Amino acid sequence: MSHNFKLVHQTLVISRISFEKQLVVALAEFHFLPLVPDSTTLRLNCKQSRIFEVVVNDVYSAEYEYCDPTLQPVSDPLAAHTLDTFQNAEIEAFDSVNADKRLGELIIHLPKEVEDDVNNGRKFILSIEFALHEPAGGLHFVLPRMKDGTLLRNAMHLFSYGEHNSARMWFPCIDSYNELCTWKIEVTVEAMMVAITAGELIDTVTSSDGKEKTYVYELNVPTSACNIALAVGPFECHIDPNMNEVKHYCLPHLMPILKSTTATLHEAFEFYEEMLSVRYPYPAYKQVFVDEAYTDSHICSSITIFSTNLLHSSRIIDQNPVSRFEQALGIAHQFFGCFISRRSWYDAWLTIGISRYLTYQYLKATFGNNEYRYCVRQMLLDVCDYEQRETPIILDSSTTMSRSYFDINRPQTIPSEYVNVFTKKSCLVLRMLENRLGKELLLQVFNKMLSLAALSSSSEYSTGMWDNVMVSTKSFSKSVFTVTGKDLEVFINQWVYQSGCAYFTGKCKFNKKRNVVELELKQDSSGKGVLKYVGPLEVTIQELDGSFNHTFKIEENKTKFEITCHSKSRRQKKKKIPLMTGEEVEMDMASLDPDSPMIWLRIDPNMLILRKLNWELTDTMWQYQLKYERDVVAQCEALHALESEKDFATSATRSTLMEIVDDDHCFYKVRIMATHSLVKVANQMMWSGPPPMLHVFQKKFGSNSCSNIVRQLKFKNFQSYYLQRALPVAMANTRTTTTICPTEITHFILDLFRYSDNSRNKYSDCYYVASLVEAATNTISISTSINSLSNESKLILEEVTRLLNLEKVLPSYRNVITISCLKCVRTLQQKGHLPSTSTLFKSYAQFGMFIDVRLAALDIISGFLTEGETQKPQLDYLLDLVEKDPVPRVRHHILLALITQHSAISSLITTQYILSISNQLWKLMNLFCGQDTKLCSEVVELYYKLFGNKNPQSLVPEEPERGRPVADVPYTSYTADDGEYNVDNPAMEATIDYMNSVDNVVPDLGESKSKLKKKKKKNKHKHKHKSEKKERDESSRHALVSASPYLASAHDYPGPSSVQLSDPSSAEDDFLDV
Repeated sequence: MSHNFKLVHQTLVISRISFEKQLVVALAEFHFLPLVPDSTTLRLNCKQSRIFEVVVNDVYSAEYEYCDPTLQPVSDPLAAHTLDTFQNAEIEAFDSVNADKRLGELIIHLPKEVEDDVNNGRKFILSIEFALHEPAGGLHFVLPRMKDGTLLRNAMHLFSYGEHNSARMWFPCIDSYNELCTWKIEVTVEAMMVAITAGELIDTVTSSDGKEKTYVYELNVPTSACNIALAVGPFECHIDPNMNEVKHYCLPHLMPILKSTTATLHEAFEFYEEMLSVRYPYPAYKQVFVDEAYTDSHICSSITIFSTNLLHSSRIIDQNPVSRFEQALGIAHQFFGCFISRRSWYDAWLTIGISRYLTYQYLKATFGNNEYRYCVRQMLLDVCDYEQRETPIILDSSTTMSRSYFDINRPQTIPSEYVNVFTKKSCLVLRMLENRLGKELLLQVFNKMLSLAALSSSSEYSTGMWDNVMVSTKSFSKSVFTVTGKDLEVFINQWVYQSGCAYFTGKCKFNKKRNVVELELKQDSSGKGVLKYVGPLEVTIQELDGSFNHTFKIEENKTKFEITCHSKSRRQKKKKIPLMTGEEVEMDMASLDPDSPMIWLRIDPNMLILRKLNWELTDTMWQYQLKYERDVVAQCEALHALESEKDFATSATRSTLMEIVDDDHCFYKVRIMATHSLVKVANQMMWSGPPPMLHVFQKKFGSNSCSNIVRQLKFKNFQSYYLQRALPVAMANTRTTTTICPTEITHFILDLFRYSDNSRNKYSDCYYVASLVEAATNTISISTSINSLSNESKLILEEVTRLLNLEKVLPSYRNVITISCLKCVRTLQQKGHLPSTSTLFKSYAQFGMFIDVRLAALDIISGFLTEGETQKPQLDYLLDLVEKDPVPRVRHHILLALITQHSAISSLITTQYILSISNQLWKLMNLFCGQDTKLCSEVVELYYKLFGNKNPQSLVPEEPERGRPVADVPYTSYTADDGEYNVDNPAMEATIDYMNSVDNVVPDLGESKSKLKKKKKKNKHKHKHKSEKKERDESSRHALVSASPYLASAHDYPGPSSVQLSDPSSAEDDFLDV
C-alpha cells in the first residue's frame, strides 16, 4: 500500500490510570497531511485496545474496521500442526499488519466531509478514544500486595516494554521506525504518582481538588512511535548534580543506591559528546528504575527504563561494571537508535552496531584496553560458535530469502539468542570498518550523520526533509564515500549481505637453509556458517630481534606463504628480546629450537576479520607466548591451547601457569583463566604433590602467623579481589587418581567460611561468600552409597543450611548467596548424597521471591527433566508457568531453559506423551502468545528442537469443535452507529472475544477531552478472568522485596521456613523437611 498520508504530529492524552483494575483510558490524536488525492482509507496499528469512537476534525464520526490476525495465525482447526504451517500463517498475519507498508489492524474510512481537505492537501486531525484493560503485553502493571491482599500503593507502578514494533500494544499509532513525527503527551495520574515519558516536561497541572496531577511532555525532535516509552509510579527523583537536564527516578527507599549507581553517568555524556563532536540531541534525559523489568534496559527517545536489579550501593564491587555499561549503552543509543533511527529492520545492524561500538569505546576508556580486547575476543568466539552451531547470521537480509524455522526478514519471528548474537556481530563489523577507514574518519562519518540529522529535525516537515534522521545500509555507504572517498561495496557484500565466519587451520615450520618460516594456512568452507574469505590477513611473528608484522593476500586456492626472518638463529641460553610494546624482556632460550629465530607466530592478532582459528604451535611456543606476550588475546589463546591438548600437560606447562597466576602485573581475567587451566593440566598429569594454587592462596591471602587462616578481608585492590574469589573455585576442581577432591582442599575451603572476617571491610563480601559456596560445591564427588552423606558432605550441607537461614534475616545483595546454596543442594542430589526432589526449589521459584532466585530455581527444576520418573510432571509445571506466571521475564527464561534441555525433553517424545506435549506447545504459540512475539519465537524454537519442521508421525489434529476450514481472514466491520460487531467468519472469534472481554470491564468515562458526544453503553457483566486474577493477587503477598534485596527483612522475606540443625548427623533429614 502506498503512503497516502504523512503523520506530522501525534498527541497522546492518558486521562485515567486505574491500578486496581489495570485499566488505561486515553485519547490519541493524529495530525495527517494528505499526499495523494482521493485517498479515503487510513490504516493504523492497534492491539489489545478497545476502540470507542473515531472522529475527524473533532466533528465527523468515522467508520472503522478492526482485525488482529496475529492473535491466532493458524485459524483452520484442520490444519496440520507443523512449523511450516504455522510459519506461513504467521508471516501472512504479520505482513497484513506491517506498519512499514502502512498496513495495520485498524482500518479507518474517512467521512465524506473531509474529502476536500484530502484532495487539496490540507492537514486534518484524526482522534481515537480507546481503553486498555489488563494488557498481556506492551504495558506491565507491577502490583505488590501485603499478606492480606491489599495493594501497596507506595510501590505499585507501571511501565511500557517490548521489542520490535511493540508500541501498538498500548496505544494506536503507526508502529514503524520510518514514520517520524513530533509528539505531545499528557498523562493524568494520582497526586502521589509521577509520570515519565519521552520528551521534555513543560508543565505540571494539579486538579482543583488536589487529587490528580497532569504531566505534559513535548518532543519536538521527529521520533517514531517505536521510541516512545512510559513509566508511572510513586517514583522519587534525583537530579544529577553534574548535569541538571538529567534526572534519575527510583521506587521509594532506594534513593541512596540510586545515587551510588548513577554517580558516574555524566562521564559517559562527556565522553560521547567529545568523541562525536556534537551535543546530546535531546533537551532532557531520564533514567527510570522499575521492578519486574522485561529486560535490563528498554531504551527510547530521551528516556531509558532500567531494571531495579542494576541498582547497587558503593559497597558492591561486582555489579558496578555491569550497571555502568548498561547506562553507557542507553546514552549511546540516544544518538544512534533514537535520534537517528533505522529505516527498516534490514538496517537495524547499523543503529545497533554503532551504539554498541560507541559503548565499547567508552568501556575501553574507562576500564582499559585489556578489558576491551578481552570483550572483543569473547564476542568473536560467541558469533563464530553460534553461526557454526545454530544459524548463520545475515546483518542485512534485504537481498536474501533464506528461511529456517524462523524468518530472518521479520524481527517478530527471530529467537532471542539470534538477536543477541546479531547484536555482537553488528558491533564487530563496525569495528572492522574502523580498521578499514581509520578511527578518525569513521568518527567524522558519525559526526556528519548527526549534524545533518540535527539540521533536518529542527525544521518543520517538508517532503524529504526528515530523511536524514533515518539511516539505511545504502545511505550509510553513501555517507562514508562522501566523507572518506572510499567505496564500501566489497566490504558490505562480504560481511553485511552474507552470513558466516572464516575458519582457518594452519601450522608453520622454520626452513633453516632459506631462513624463512613456511606457513601453511587452509580454509574449511564446507561446514555450516563458514564464509570463504578473500582479502588481506595480518600475521605477527615474534623473533629474536623483535616482533614483525606481515600482511598476506588470501586468495581462492593459495594456502602456502613464506615469511623471511629478520633474525639469525643464535645459541645463547639467555637473551633480551624486544617485544611489540617496545619492552625488552630476558628470556631463557634453552627450551627453544636453537636453529630457529622464531619464538611464536600469531594469525590476525588484532581480530580484524570474523574468523575462527585452529592454529598449531609447539607447547614451548605456547608457553613463551603466555609468559612474555603482553596482549591479553594472545595469552587467552595460549591458555586455551595448553589446556586443550593432553600432550601439553607437562611440568613446564604447570610451572608457566603457576607463574601467570602469581604474577600481579598480569591482567586479572587472564589470571582467573589460568587458575582453571592449571587445574585441568594438573588433573591430566595425575599430579600427586601439593594441591595446585593452595600455596598461592595461602601466600597472598593467608595470615602471617597461620597460613591456613585467611587474613581479614580488605578488598582495596579489585584485581586481587577477583583472584581471591576465583582461586577456591578453581582449586576445588582438583581430583586425585580416584576422581575425588583431596580432603585437604575441602577442609581448607570450609575453614575459609569459618575464619573470613569482613567486619572492617568497606566493601561487601556477599559475592566472595557465594564463590566459597560454589567452591564447596565443586569439591563434592559421587557418593559411594545412595542417599548417604559422607563426612565432608555433612559439613558442606551444614554450612549451606546455616547460610540459607542467615539469608532469611540478612539477605545478601541480589540474594547471590541463596542462589549458590540452591545450586549446592542440587549438586548434592545429583551426586547421590540427598534424595532427588524438586520441592525445595519450587518453593523458591514461586511468585513473590526475588527474581534472580526464581530464575536460578527454575533453571534447577528444568534440570530434573533428565530424570526419567519426574520428567513429565516437571515439564507440565514449567509449561504451566509459561502460560500463567505474571512476570514476563520469568516466562521467557523458562522457555530458554527448556530449549537448553530439549534433548532431555526429546526422550519424552513417545507414543504416550507426544500428543499432549505437541498440543501444549502448539496452543501456546498459536493462541497464547499473540501479544508477545518474543515469547512466541521461543516456543517455536522449542517446537523445532523437539519435532523439526515436520508433523510428528503419531500427531493427529483434533476434530474441530465448530466452524469450518477457512482460507482467508476477512476484516470484521464495526461502525460508529452499529454498536455491535458483525462476525462473518469463525477465524475472527479470538479477536471478537478479546474485544468483548475488554468492553465488559470499561467503566463510564465521564467527561472526555476529545469533545466526543456519543455515550457508551455500560456492560455490567463480570470479566471471565476475574477469579484467576483474584487467585494471582492472593499468591503475590509481598511488595518490593523483588525490587531490591535491601528491602527484605525477617518478617516479610518470602520463601520456605528456616532450617535448624540440632545435630550434624541429622543434617540430611532436617534439611529435607524444608
